[in-house]
Amino acid sequence: MTEAETLRVAVAQIAPVWLDREATITKVTQWIEGAANDGCALVAFGEALVPGYPFWLERTDAARFESPTQKALYAHYLDQAVDVGNNGLYRVQEAAADHGVHVVVGCIERASDRGGHSVYASAVQIGNDGRILTVHRKLMPTYEERLAWAIGDGHGLVTNPVGPFMVGALNCWEYWMPLPRAALYAQGEDLHIALWPGNVRNTADITRFIARESRSYVISASALLRRADIGDTIPHAAQIRESSEDVLANGGSCIAAPDGRWLVEPVADAECLIAVTLHHGLVRRERQNFDPAGHYARPDVTRLVVDRRRQSTVEFIDGSDDIVL
Repeated sequence: MTEAETLRVAVAQIAPVWLDREATITKVTQWIEGAANDGCALVAFGEALVPGYPFWLERTDAARFESPTQKALYAHYLDQAVDVGNNGLYRVQEAAADHGVHVVVGCIERASDRGGHSVYASAVQIGNDGRILTVHRKLMPTYEERLAWAIGDGHGLVTNPVGPFMVGALNCWEYWMPLPRAALYAQGEDLHIALWPGNVRNTADITRFIARESRSYVISASALLRRADIGDTIPHAAQIRESSEDVLANGGSCIAAPDGRWLVEPVADAECLIAVTLHHGLVRRERQNFDPAGHYARPDVTRLVVDRRRQSTVEFIDGSDDIVL
């Protein structure tokens, strides 16, 4: 197999500096450099890594209405969220360009195009030239996440070329939603990045299933969080630590091949760089008997309609500045 048909990829399974945006971004840039030093052309990080997953929700009675505790924590979360549209990831972009690495990173996006005071769990793809290619806002936050995150839209259901592969990404329980997966398959996806907040129980089964269903490589990128990672500067830190187990997220990053075999089984309880070399020829071989958007599709019977417009609450129609006498 020629070098042009291969791609070396990595998962950076790390813990954030929880709820500290700039410190976490510093850590992300360091791991991008590490992936580049290992010869990787792509590196993926877990869901909501910058500045972190809202683990406080189920540990602080988050559904209580008008709770001063929840208001303080949300205000801090909003302050530490990333304004992607206003260069909030510029240091990650610079690292991607400096090292020539395609980066997929989960962040909590403070969306200025929606007023700037709601946050989305967004999977961001950054090209090896530093350009932001795709910002996919999680379509439906899961269970308690709805107390912190807003509902996304289809704007980020896009694939991007990286070497011989077409790369798409979704967040966490979006993998239980067949139609968003189908939208990516239809755009030629053959390398899927599955972002998770972290835990082997989430990644152990579905990673191989998606690989087998799509006949694609699947990288599940997870994060870690331990009670010791809950810093004193976080509002109500003592209460969160007191109600938390020693390990809140144990990782579970893994990589499956298009035939469903493990290339790397789920890795738990360790910050590490997981790197492998992928061969595009295996995708082509596995598509011989099943291609979900090609010869095994029946568009005459079932078709998917995808609205990729970025949703907004307002449309401004301004008049001409010319004065007509």
